[in-house]
Amino acid sequence: MSQIEITVKLLNELQPTEIVRNDNVRDKFIQIYDAMWSQSTGVSGEAAYEKEARNFNRLLSEKEDVRKKCSHFSLFTSFLDVAISGLTLDPGTKAQAYLLARSIAVDSYVDDHGQKKNRYETQCVLTVSGYGELVLRARCGQIRHADNPVIVYEEDSFEFGERNGQKFVNYTCRLPHQSGRIVACFMKITRADGSADYAVMLPEDWARLSNYSARQNSKFNYQTKQWENGKPNALYTAQGGQIDPGFLVAKCIKHAFKTYPKARIGHATQLESQQVDETEISDDIYGITDNGEQVDTATGEIITDRQPEQSFAPADNTAAGVTVDPAANDDDDTF
Repeated sequence: MSQIEITVKLLNELQPTEIVRNDNVRDKFIQIYDAMWSQSTGVSGEAAYEKEARNFNRLLSEKEDVRKKCSHFSLFTSFLDVAISGLTLDPGTKAQAYLLARSIAVDSYVDDHGQKKNRYETQCVLTVSGYGELVLRARCGQIRHADNPVIVYEEDSFEFGERNGQKFVNYTCRLPHQSGRIVACFMKITRADGSADYAVMLPEDWARLSNYSARQNSKFNYQTKQWENGKPNALYTAQGGQIDPGFLVAKCIKHAFKTYPKARIGHATQLESQQVDETEISDDIYGITDNGEQVDTATGEIITDRQPEQSFAPADNTAAGVTVDPAANDDDDTF
């Protein structure tokens, strides 16, 4: 991949909406997309660039916090991550990816009292939705297909379990749904080997997520000098006191892949289900330099001491399932 030089100084001199229209940024996007996706998608890098540059600047015009607060460097890496992922920023109820402004600790310092404090920077993060993750995992061969999630109501017949090492769901829709009470949501996934997997969410699952959402929205009360829980996302109680069906479907898709192997994404990208990186996305794929020095894609700072490059072995065969530690990943993004 030939080097296209883009400096942090140049990016900082541009207006946010000018970054993706810079000729070097354009050439870098096209170069990455052609190398990674054009052969399989049949879409040229130039066509993808024109479409996603419009989408990116549309999102910037709509999201004032991203446009005004995020570092120019993070806007640049997020845009190139669209090319790395091969996804689209097209809007809609099943959008594959979108932009978020996140406050990220990039450094630390010792204050006047000798306490170590984090120094934060607002960065733009390309966030892959559950629908986008379905596309990613189908492309990399982890799954063949995923059915649309099914909402289960109190009147329906529903059974979920495991028999002879295989998950199963027995479901019968019984109309009319007069109670309107949701008791479960499930999604069938066909793995690459043809076997079936099921993602299931129960009331206790979204109750836990609601509590986590409240903790995420907690605020510090300077009068009582205590942290106070905020309110959870309103969609947890939007449907007559219960979870919104569309919101539950999105949550089911999001959490379906918690235990699946890593998927390939860039440094400025996160999945809604987990922050992962299947194959190495090296710093120089972004073509960033500063007077010939390599620049850290997370902070934009010049790297003086580079660590040895990490090698990645082929992904493990997960047809028989994987073992996970639930305690190690007890989190959830609120959206």
